[in-house]
Amino acid sequence: MTAPQLTPAAALARAIADDVHPLGGRALIVGGWVRDLLRQHPSKDVDMEVFGVPQEALASRLTRFGRVEAVGQSFPVYKVVPPSGHADAIDVALPRRESKTARGHRGFAVEGDPFMSLTEAATRRDFTINALAFDPRTGEVLDPTDRGLADLRAGRLRAVDLRTFGDDSLRVLRAMQFAARFGMGLDADTAALCRQIPLDDLPSERIWGELEKLLLQADQPSIGMALALDLGIVDRLWPELRPLVGCPQEPEWHPEGDVWVHTLLVLDQAAVANRDLARGERLAVMLAALCHDLGKPATTAVIDGRIRSLNHEEAGVAPTLSLLDRLGVHACDGYDVRGQVVGLVAHHLKPGMLFKAGNAGDGAFRRLAQKVNLELLARVARADCNGRREHFDCSAMDWFIDRARALGVEHQPPPPLLLGRHVLALGVPPGPRVGAILKMVYDRQLDGHLTTVDEAVAAALEVVRPR
Repeated sequence: MTAPQLTPAAALARAIADDVHPLGGRALIVGGWVRDLLRQHPSKDVDMEVFGVPQEALASRLTRFGRVEAVGQSFPVYKVVPPSGHADAIDVALPRRESKTARGHRGFAVEGDPFMSLTEAATRRDFTINALAFDPRTGEVLDPTDRGLADLRAGRLRAVDLRTFGDDSLRVLRAMQFAARFGMGLDADTAALCRQIPLDDLPSERIWGELEKLLLQADQPSIGMALALDLGIVDRLWPELRPLVGCPQEPEWHPEGDVWVHTLLVLDQAAVANRDLARGERLAVMLAALCHDLGKPATTAVIDGRIRSLNHEEAGVAPTLSLLDRLGVHACDGYDVRGQVVGLVAHHLKPGMLFKAGNAGDGAFRRLAQKVNLELLARVARADCNGRREHFDCSAMDWFIDRARALGVEHQPPPPLLLGRHVLALGVPPGPRVGAILKMVYDRQLDGHLTTVDEAVAAALEVVRPR
């Protein structure tokens, strides 16, 4: 292939490759960067393996290009941090072999060998598409398994070595999220192996890391979630989701099928429509899309000849909390993801309900804003409405968010006009009565009866010193 225009990080890799070449070394970019280059989705994350140069000489040589940090306990990987503003840091290591010594992701013995072949070095990788290498000096793409390029073109995930693939059980989840992110199918032999690999040695943070990538980086998370069901990941790791499979829905409103099918469609809708959100908000929307109907299996019944799931929003809170606990989801960048997901699940039907009511007052919006972010709620409700295989009128969500914005409560409820210091200034001693007065006055504010601090103080005064 023609040598590509190199990013700053890849240009740094080229410089390192040029530097070790006179020593008889060959520095190659390996792994996901090569895969993404060929997919025409260039990545800034560069990993290098340097062949033919002993470890001591390599470490010394790398100091020419910036600060060098040795990371890793059993085997050093050198993070080369160039002078500020020049390029992103890259990871450089010797080729290495790994042997399984115990269960878990740390149960490996790692041995570096600068003189091993590229083919042997590639055998430790998970999928053939991740075993490709790129020579930044020549622009040559190397395929040591002889299958990586063909599998990439065919959209196929295939294990490099079925004998050692299961040494790291996380690879089963990586298959799930790669399938979703890259729109690929899983090779039949690899899939059969994945169904047999135990997953009980995986800590929650590693499980969540793979699911998070699927939710945030895939255009069609449904591909990965469907694979997760097929491989037994859902049954083994996320039992709260399993009852969605086969749970019926009223065909008039859900012609797409059962709750599981609907949930996957909602996930895809949410993935495409919410890329503009900050990371924490987007996580909240995607998790709410995944969990929004967890209450349906427990509440679904045939009533007067129709399939109904009465109060499934409230019933969905408990299994949502259980799944979030299992995943270890709490906050992201200071954003209360967990709290928002619970609120979004509990109230995901509210936009449509308020629209149908026809006479919803401003107070209903202000009170709802105390419980959940209304913009995110509108987004989840829209994904829920669009998550069907036939077109439905989803204009209620436009009406809902327009009302919320007009009231200035799309992100948070109105701040209280009356504060504790105002009540104390009226002569009320500290204690429960202060809180009761604040609540009473705030309720009147939410209903629109009070709009200024003076009006709020006057309303408190009526309680403190009734006429």
